[in-house]
Order: sequence, then C-alpha cells, then structure tokens
Amino acid sequence: MRVLVVEDERLLADAIAEWLRDEAHAVDLAHDGASALERAGVNDYDVVVLDRDLPVVHGDDVCRELVTAGAAARVLMLTAAAEITDRVAGLGLGADDYLTKPFAFAELAARVLALGRRSRPAAPPTLCRAGITLDPARREVFRDGRYVPLARKEFAVLAELLRADGAVVSAEQLLEKAWDEHADPFTGAVRLTVLKLRRKLAEPPVIETVKGAGYRIP
Repeated sequence: MRVLVVEDERLLADAIAEWLRDEAHAVDLAHDGASALERAGVNDYDVVVLDRDLPVVHGDDVCRELVTAGAAARVLMLTAAAEITDRVAGLGLGADDYLTKPFAFAELAARVLALGRRSRPAAPPTLCRAGITLDPARREVFRDGRYVPLARKEFAVLAELLRADGAVVSAEQLLEKAWDEHADPFTGAVRLTVLKLRRKLAEPPVIETVKGAGYRIP
C-alpha cells in the first residue's frame, strides 16, 4: 500500500517509516501540515498516519481538508493526548482511527493494514488466485503449497496484482502503490521486479504481460 506518514518528530517519523517499509508498504514522509496537504494533493495514498500537533498547518486542519476534498485515504491520527474527549474530537474531524503515544509499532502497522483494506473495495484478508495464496498480515506467499520467499517490492507488486482480481494493472499503478515518491519512473524498476517475481513463482508462468497496458494474473 502507499502510506503517508506526517510527523514533525523526525526520529519518530523515520522509525515509523522504516517499520512500515519492512511490512512492504511504500512510505512517503512529511514533517508539517502544509507539506502533508501538498503530497496528498499529488499522490494517491491508501492511509495517512497523521500526528495531530503539527507545525505550519495543524493536524486537525489537515484531516479536515482531506475529508473535505474527498480523499480516499484513511486517516490514522496520532497524539500524545489520551483523554476520551481528545479521541472523540479527532474522530469527529473525520479520522478513521486514533492511536495515542507512546504506541507499539506492531500495533500501528496492524491498524494501517486494517485501514488500507477499508480504503479499497472489500477484499479478503488472504488473497488467492491461480494457485497463489498471499497473507498480508503474516507477509507469507505460497504457490501450490510451496512457500515463496519474496523481497518487499516483489511482495507489494504481487499483492496489487492479486487484488486486481484478474484485471490488468499498469506499470504506473504498480509504481504508485509499491514505490515511494523518490522512485524514478524511467528506471524499469517495475519490469525488473516482475521478472524476479516470475522466477520465484516458477513454472507454469502465472503473470501475463498485456502489451501496452500492463500485467495481470488471469
């Protein structure tokens, strides 16, 4: 999934991003509210992890703007305020979930995954197609009962292809969901990742190239 982490404490922001990247998400960072709104206006995020107390533009205003603009991204609001009234206020602004600091990174990752499922049409927790089973929560992939070890980008690309349920997914869509904003669209990263993925999934070939359109798992 594509995730935007908005946190002005840079060490914490980097730690959250590293944890989520280890879970095979593409993560962008913003350290103030204005930068967050700028990135959200350009990129299609599944989840925004949003600190409430932000400089430049307050987190409450960022959340309000995202909701008003009709953004599809789900918002997980972070705050040091643990009072019930604070949580109610955050949810009232349009946040989808609320997590108080300090928190366990494992819990944050689980909440991000749950919110990401809600940002798209409903999909089962385990994705299955053409003999492939992918479990996003456990980060495990099997083909015909055989465990397939995948790198983070390979896992993310395969998940997007399985979620498409047989439809064609363009290279641009894969780049949007599996890489962060620093990815160079001209590097051939998607093509190379699909090539490695095909090798690891082994015979018979399961990922089709649709010329001029993208890739699919029929």
